[in-house]
Amino acid sequence: MPLDLTSDQLLALAAEVLDIESRAVDALRSRLDASFAAACELCMDTPGRIVVTGMGKSGHIGNKIAATLASTGTPSFFMHPGEASHGDLGMITGQDVLLAVSYSGETDEVLTILPLVKRMGAKMLSMTGKPKSTLARAADVHLDVSVSEEACPLNLAPTASTTATLAMGDALAVALLKIRGFTAEDFAMSHPSGSLGKRLLLRVADVMRSGDDVPKVTADVLLSDGLMEMTQKGLGMTAVVDADEKVLGIFTDGDLRRALDAGVDVRKTAMQEIMHTKCKTTTSDILAAEAVHVMEENKITGLLVTDEVGRLVGALNIHDLFRAGIM
Repeated sequence: MPLDLTSDQLLALAAEVLDIESRAVDALRSRLDASFAAACELCMDTPGRIVVTGMGKSGHIGNKIAATLASTGTPSFFMHPGEASHGDLGMITGQDVLLAVSYSGETDEVLTILPLVKRMGAKMLSMTGKPKSTLARAADVHLDVSVSEEACPLNLAPTASTTATLAMGDALAVALLKIRGFTAEDFAMSHPSGSLGKRLLLRVADVMRSGDDVPKVTADVLLSDGLMEMTQKGLGMTAVVDADEKVLGIFTDGDLRRALDAGVDVRKTAMQEIMHTKCKTTTSDILAAEAVHVMEENKITGLLVTDEVGRLVGALNIHDLFRAGIM
């Protein structure tokens, strides 16, 4: 029958759950020993992948461990033990390591595939809460993730035990990351759609306007024609170039406001009379994040992109960088 708990009782219950799970993770530290180092060596020595398997809640945790390993430089994937007995065991080769997760260490679906994994020559790493279980004894290396109690008041639902197992998986992934010398750039390669990936992978060439989308006029045209070019291209600026497309200067929306305040006649003034000759430019091969830094440092909202001899090849503004997810 449902209980009518007060807000204070609910908060106390939540605090108790967090305390139990915190103690479960903290207890892992006292059990870290040579087995953890052996687990790292086993994973590093394998020429194949880390194939993670587990049933039920352990399967959900195993899936997360596999994803963390894969995203931090250790090739890994999750294999459902039930499906393994119906063909998916073909995912494993003798070059792989099977990481089997089962708190009891006696999960039937996992134990069923062990002899076949052994027969093909794959190594085995296990995470259980029962160091004397069948799975723990069958593994080449065993990691103890036992907990003194579950956070569930019935001491039945996997709660503290799954948290401890996930934490051990994270510890393994981070240790392997460190051994491999995995860098932020490596992380970005496996997260190209993430904000970090975009900052570390996208270059100016990937986000700049090019070809006919680049606003440009020659120095002798009237300011009125320059304004038409700015309006049509919508970048809030235009490059001023010579006959060889080399950048001579730039004219921006801000320059226009200042020119109008000074009473400049847009139909009689040539671009060369009003352009900024010392404009900031960049090259197409630098990171887009570096272009952001140039804009912020110089308090500008757009940049012209030039080649090695100063010819105009593109342009971008702050909105292009926003759309690309760089800012």
